[in-house]
Amino acid sequence: MNSKSVSVGISKPFDCSYIAGQKEQLLVIQESELDSQLFEQLLAMGFRRNGNAIYKPKCPSCDKCLSIRIPVKSFTLSKRQKRTLKNNQNFHWKVVNQTTAAHYELYERYIAARHQDGPMYPPSQSQFDDFLLCDWLPPTFIELYDQDKLIAVAVTDNLHYSLSAIYSYFDPDYEKNSLGSLMILIQCQLAKSLGKHFLYLGYQIDENRKMSYKRQYRPYQILMQNGWQNGEQVHPLSP
Repeated sequence: MNSKSVSVGISKPFDCSYIAGQKEQLLVIQESELDSQLFEQLLAMGFRRNGNAIYKPKCPSCDKCLSIRIPVKSFTLSKRQKRTLKNNQNFHWKVVNQTTAAHYELYERYIAARHQDGPMYPPSQSQFDDFLLCDWLPPTFIELYDQDKLIAVAVTDNLHYSLSAIYSYFDPDYEKNSLGSLMILIQCQLAKSLGKHFLYLGYQIDENRKMSYKRQYRPYQILMQNGWQNGEQVHPLSP
């Protein structure tokens, strides 16, 4: 990849939505000509996409947001993940390149049922569009079906060397099916089938129950000051 210099701004501190009592501050890319190549370089530096914006936490007194990615060629299923695939083998999935009204309807149900305490509540069509869609990089949508019923969607950016998982949501009636985990496993399968090197999962936040699950996908890498490191060596887990 060719390197390119970009302008970076920083937001004012605001209350963190992930860790109570902390202040959040973001580095924001101020670049008018964004594209997938530049975004992939920034992903490798710990940035993330939200709508058209690219950002990275740079908080005044906290460094708990850890960029995490899966090297998909060496990814190995755990016993629990094998059970998740087996228990949901009657479902089928497909990849589409356009969002639909059904995508938003499912998103609205999911946010209303699962995230009434978060910044995405109450959901709206404009919020959905601003959060997930992108003018300079149209996302990919992985749809999961129970027969002909849409039950989950994973919004994913398809880049040259990697996939970047933007957001997944599912039918609240299927909560016991571990569809959140299933959609990550499907993205791993898709990335491997497309010959990608990595699946980026965003930020691992150990102190937040809803954001602390990404270490379950092994091996994984964590971005440290000296580059990407084997995550289990940086932060050992008990078996």
